[in-house]
Amino acid sequence: MALSLGASRWRVFRTVTLPLCIPGLANAFLLLFAASLADFATPLILAGNNFPVLPTQAYLQITGLFDLRGGAALSFMLLVPALGVFLLQRYWVSRRFYVTVTGKGAGQTPFDSISPAVRAALLAACAVVAATILYFYALLLYASLVQALGANHALTLRHYRVIFTEGLRVIRDTLIIAGLAMPLGGLYGILVGYLVARKPFVGRRTMELVSMINYALPGTIVGIAYLIAFNDPPIELTGTALIIIACYVFRYGATGIRATVAMLQQIDKSLEEASQGLGAGSGTTFRRVTLPLILPAFFTGLGVVFIRSMTAISATIFLVSISWTLITVRILENITELSLGPAAAYSVLVVGIVFVVIALIGRGLRWFRAPGAIPVTSMFGG
Repeated sequence: MALSLGASRWRVFRTVTLPLCIPGLANAFLLLFAASLADFATPLILAGNNFPVLPTQAYLQITGLFDLRGGAALSFMLLVPALGVFLLQRYWVSRRFYVTVTGKGAGQTPFDSISPAVRAALLAACAVVAATILYFYALLLYASLVQALGANHALTLRHYRVIFTEGLRVIRDTLIIAGLAMPLGGLYGILVGYLVARKPFVGRRTMELVSMINYALPGTIVGIAYLIAFNDPPIELTGTALIIIACYVFRYGATGIRATVAMLQQIDKSLEEASQGLGAGSGTTFRRVTLPLILPAFFTGLGVVFIRSMTAISATIFLVSISWTLITVRILENITELSLGPAAAYSVLVVGIVFVVIALIGRGLRWFRAPGAIPVTSMFGG
């Protein structure tokens, strides 16, 4: 419409498109700030003691000085800037309404037409980003296949022999924890999302807020909080795999919750009301009507929980033990010991496993929704 009224593309972008992108920009800013604030491995590996940050100092306080309270106090200081940015983001977004009304413009210039120069610039920018990402992956693979990157570039498979012999237990522990957390996180996401979006009850908003706290807080705070909460009876889980699985399920299952809520907001309640009007109970309606419709949200939760279970470090570093450890922790140990080859080999293995599992999840979703596939309801006894 703005184009049809004679506005230039730059003016449309500056006065229409960009203001409507403020919620997305604000959320991206909040997530990036929170991730940077709580990042543990990056400053520890790249800067070490030359650039101390709160997450690394909290970790050293607990593991080096065995001062749990001191580490908790340092991690609590992360709440102040995180909460400040969160409130600023909420205030910034709430000042305006961001509702779009679609319509068909009558201008002579189609809205989707892009000048060749702009198209070439966008393609060039995307190509540069893609090439940079591929370069990092290729460099990682190369580092895992040479004797010592930067010193001896003779090809070898020694690093892979190390991780599949000495590191076999670490790989097994990681796959067990990720394999258990993935379905539990997916089920947790759709059940809580369904309750929040469809079932009115006292404390529903509180449940939604509490379910998102684990995801919103920096991982360092979450890891120390779990360590303190489950370090003593009656619920003593420290040192077990259960505490790591619980952390992953309740922290990263929030993505499935938001995906489920978003999908249910697009599904008319009359579908469920018709099922209940024909005599079906709430459980049957959820299993045979609602669940097939929100299946993509379930698979989204599966994918996110598995990826984070394979790659998380900021919260995990406080929860691992002699009995249970993870690949990300072993990578960090190898880096600090200057064993770049095994660390690169572990990283390549993680990337490969993640790509394979995500491909299987995507294939499973397409299979469940294929016209000739077995109905989803029959998979649950329908």
